[in-house]
Amino acid sequence: MKTTTNSLSAFGDSSIQIPSKSRIRQGCHSAGPSVSGDHINLVSSSVSSFHILQRSSEEKILYSDRLTLERQKLTVCPVIDGEEHLRLLNFQHNFITRIQNISNLRRLIFLDLYDNHIEEISGLSTLRSLRVLLLGKNRIKKISNLENLKSLDVLDLHGNQIAKIENVNHLCDLRVLNLARNLLSHVDNLNGLDSLTELNLRHNQITFVRDVDNLPCLQRLFLSFNNISKSLDSVLTNALQALSVTDTHLVDVDGDTLSLYGSGALESLDRNWSIQTAGMVTTVSFTFIEFDEIVQVLPKLKMKFPNSLHLKFKETNLAMLQQFNALAQLHRVDQLTIDPQGNPVVNFTLWKYYVLFRLSHFNMQKINETEVTQNDMIMAERLFGILAHVASSELPHYRVISILGDARKKQFRYLQETKGKKHGIVNEENNDSKRFVGENTNRAMLNYTTRDFYNEKLEETKEKKKFCKIYIEDLVKEATEINMKKEALQKLWPQMFIELVRDAVLETRNKNSYMKFCLQQIADQK
Repeated sequence: MKTTTNSLSAFGDSSIQIPSKSRIRQGCHSAGPSVSGDHINLVSSSVSSFHILQRSSEEKILYSDRLTLERQKLTVCPVIDGEEHLRLLNFQHNFITRIQNISNLRRLIFLDLYDNHIEEISGLSTLRSLRVLLLGKNRIKKISNLENLKSLDVLDLHGNQIAKIENVNHLCDLRVLNLARNLLSHVDNLNGLDSLTELNLRHNQITFVRDVDNLPCLQRLFLSFNNISKSLDSVLTNALQALSVTDTHLVDVDGDTLSLYGSGALESLDRNWSIQTAGMVTTVSFTFIEFDEIVQVLPKLKMKFPNSLHLKFKETNLAMLQQFNALAQLHRVDQLTIDPQGNPVVNFTLWKYYVLFRLSHFNMQKINETEVTQNDMIMAERLFGILAHVASSELPHYRVISILGDARKKQFRYLQETKGKKHGIVNEENNDSKRFVGENTNRAMLNYTTRDFYNEKLEETKEKKKFCKIYIEDLVKEATEINMKKEALQKLWPQMFIELVRDAVLETRNKNSYMKFCLQQIADQK
């Protein structure tokens, strides 16, 4: 019952734990004596066709507020008398076709009817305290009869036959709505769900989305495996932009794809991702996130998702070729997809060739779903090879070494040491190897500094200049004062010297009295 426990903790009532499944045996075909289990009896009634549930006193004491009737091959809900205090009721994995005989359980807050044969939502009008309703994997065709369930916190209707979202506008406290694996063709009529934080619409037939931008608390929206076309991008764009304005973000892991929407989604890289989940991710998609913000988390991306090979960027403000330099720090990139929407850099005709040149060490296979050919690589080298050479040759050595990493520093020093050797001393294979290293080193000179980092460095430089200016001014002021004192001393010194000599002559004029005076001073000091 892992799902049940998670749902309970979602609304702060994790103190309720579901007991292990009670063993129950249904009665015989005839209305004879009841066949009892260890703790619970289902007694056949002579008045109605329903079984009447009876529990032993020990069972009632042990599990006073919960009842589990899981996997009991029930086709109808039994009559549950004398159990009005129940708060949790579990009917998972049965064959129940209709919700009934529970209207007396007015204290119920958790009802689990997952994996049954229910065709209609009914029989719940008296359960006004209900907060979690799990009706996944049934045969429900319409959302209905929820008018009195205004305290609902979690509503799970996945795996049904629902074709329309309706009759949920009054659920102002609802936080989780799961409609995955239904027959929805469009998304609308979501007004009033002011507390909704998670909306799961995976595996439907959705082609139209509306009202998502009217959900003030929405944090997680799942729309994968639908029929959403490009014509719908503008609708989703408006919705996601509205979400980002409220500092909301979306994070979706679907199979091998990690999708991040909004700058707040980058914080998800700090989560403790399981090794299995992180290892499965091969594609990372960024939407509505400034590229400069993405650059700052690339080291985390490299560490958390080491198998990511395909990067997608949409509405990330990729505007300059230099920005692609930042991707060189990743382990590997096989595919790169730059959506023209919100990325002005694609308007530059040669942008793909620059990517192939700068990231040549990745041996990229595809750019925007187009295969990379050997001719593309040759053209990239011809167009931008001189750029890397100029970048590395014009910089002083100390600046080059400061840019390179430790491994590249060793390679660079090796190249510098062997630069002056005569041809023929080193074999041809080593020459090829050094040339390859040199090309990588040259490319490493083409780096990218984000605006924020540049501004920080600019501010730091300003502070240093300010400090240096104040320090120099203080030194000048001090030197000026010393010079003034020196000049004053030079003016006074002749007269001071005359007075010093005069005093010395007067003191030593009478030798005997001077000696007595000195001896007296020595005696006084003792």
